[in-house]
Amino acid sequence: MVVRVSTTLTPVRVPSSARPAPRRRTRVLALPEARWALVSTVAFLAALALDLGGLPWWAYGPLYAVSYVAGGWEPALEGLRALRGRALDVDLLMIVAALGAAAIGQVRDGALLIVIFATSGALEALATARTADSVRGLLDLAPSMATRVTEHGEEPVPTSELTVGDVLLIRPGERIGADGRVLEGASEADQATITGEPLPVTKGPGDEVFAGTLNGTGVLRVGVERDPADSVIARIVTLVEEASRTKAPTQLFIEKVEQRYALGIVIATLAVFGVPLLFGAGLTDALLRAMTFMIVASPCAVVLATMPPLLSAIANAGRHGVLVKSAVAMERLGEVDAVALDKTGTLTEGTPEVSAVRPLPGSGLTPDALLALAAAAEHPSEHPLGRAVVRAARERGLRIADARYFAAVPGRGVTAVVGGRVIGVGRAGDPVTGSVALGPDADADATGVPGAEDGDTVVLVTGDGVPLGTLALTDRLRPQAPATTAALTALTGTAPVLLTGDNARAAARVAEATGLVDVRADLLPEGKVDAVRQLQDAGRKVLFVGDGVNDAPALAAAHSGIAMGRAGSDLALETADAVVVRDELTTVPSVVRLSRAARRLVVQNLVIAGTFITGLVLWDLLGHLPLPLGVAGHEGSTVLVGLNGLRLLRESAWRSGQAPVQGTRG
Repeated sequence: MVVRVSTTLTPVRVPSSARPAPRRRTRVLALPEARWALVSTVAFLAALALDLGGLPWWAYGPLYAVSYVAGGWEPALEGLRALRGRALDVDLLMIVAALGAAAIGQVRDGALLIVIFATSGALEALATARTADSVRGLLDLAPSMATRVTEHGEEPVPTSELTVGDVLLIRPGERIGADGRVLEGASEADQATITGEPLPVTKGPGDEVFAGTLNGTGVLRVGVERDPADSVIARIVTLVEEASRTKAPTQLFIEKVEQRYALGIVIATLAVFGVPLLFGAGLTDALLRAMTFMIVASPCAVVLATMPPLLSAIANAGRHGVLVKSAVAMERLGEVDAVALDKTGTLTEGTPEVSAVRPLPGSGLTPDALLALAAAAEHPSEHPLGRAVVRAARERGLRIADARYFAAVPGRGVTAVVGGRVIGVGRAGDPVTGSVALGPDADADATGVPGAEDGDTVVLVTGDGVPLGTLALTDRLRPQAPATTAALTALTGTAPVLLTGDNARAAARVAEATGLVDVRADLLPEGKVDAVRQLQDAGRKVLFVGDGVNDAPALAAAHSGIAMGRAGSDLALETADAVVVRDELTTVPSVVRLSRAARRLVVQNLVIAGTFITGLVLWDLLGHLPLPLGVAGHEGSTVLVGLNGLRLLRESAWRSGQAPVQGTRG
């Protein structure tokens, strides 16, 4: 037998062309909105300190003016542009209200309004910029250079210049430069970024490969079948961008009526000012009444009626490991009535583990002895299955013997001499190693030895060419997965849909363990988007939960998206509305329940705020509302709705939304 030393004996050095360039994230202060908001906030805080300290007006007045100008010029300009287009928004109304407050001596209140709006605009601009960063960073997954094979030899070329029909040489550890099909060679490709499959996939002549995926230890010749601009990785970028552009505008509940409200307040203020003048009232009295009306009718209490419950819910969720990115995102989470779940890395851990060890009758081995032999042979291997076997042996406290003459054939299996015997780990029948790894689609019984559950990866262990037994490896289900799917079913009234790029048998196994019925497997990223859009076209508001680059388009297209944070890709984390930082799956239904509680408090607060505003406005119109009393009533309603919203900061608000953790089924 010829023993060939595998390249896996030494760590694979990833060429520079295979390593994605570090993604540049937009810095906060690189955004003009953030810089202006910072200036406005600092000036306001400095002025407030001097004001409360009893200093004369000339000491803090200019600082208030700086706060007004820095934070208000941009929304004022945008509001004027909207007005020129015959539209009126709350931003402009807030600027007018702030100036009106200053005109009647309430400079501090007006400056606070400006700071709130400037900060909100800066946060929105930052979220937009970070998402754009992630989309651009995704393109770095595909290498910028590739090795093209010509009749004259090999030449490095930019991947952007590749054309259909070119032949590429893909060395061990390199990223594949274009979508195509293997012409020669055998290897494995880590294509989790595209399909979400947890394990590298064996590639040989005739198999399809994708740009941006990582080649294993073999050498491949690949025929280019798609222009780089049409590759799967490029289509992911396009899908995310299109979904972000076409997604319905995300607005808080109160913002949906801002046009009518703003227009009504402006018209009413002008009437309150002009009508008394027509009947002989003094200019000062009419102006004072009009400004009082604008203050008490301004939507400050209404805006704060909406924000405190949502912000409190965000803070509570954050304490429990869920980062919800904005008040809009928190509100939208409570609207969902259907859920779609990714499999690998979401319902499962995303890493293989040994699930069964079965010695063959007559081998004379116990399960521990069989596992120890396999671990010794796999110990030098860098393959994820080999690492899983070694990890399982160590968890059982087994001694791993030294192995000699280790050899591996890419995509086939390994052999090594352990205790004087040639131990092979892989599938029976390979002429070089005597064994080859079984894929998850292979029949476990095809080897003629005990098999495993559907969806498992099964390998055969041989000694001197004689079968000794099998090991079954599986992508471990998260312990909380069944409880989570049950809780989501109770919340929405229908069981979640499982969307995965993995094979149908692996998907069916996870679905059976979690009680899911609607299973869609072998999906590329656009397939997941199509599935989400089908649900939404049927009138459902879909929550998608995923973790990988291949999930990002669906996260963007869904009504709401939650990313698993521990192993989630940058693009998925930036595209999602919320991130489960600690990877606790049961927090998904909990945060949905919390969002629904926040929406109920928003409605309560809107009723409270509306009652106060109506009462103060009628008092001002039908009687004589003193300005100090109007301001006190206005601020009092603001404080009241704010305190009501803070109820969601309590621990009990989160506990009421928790699902009990149960063991896995099946």
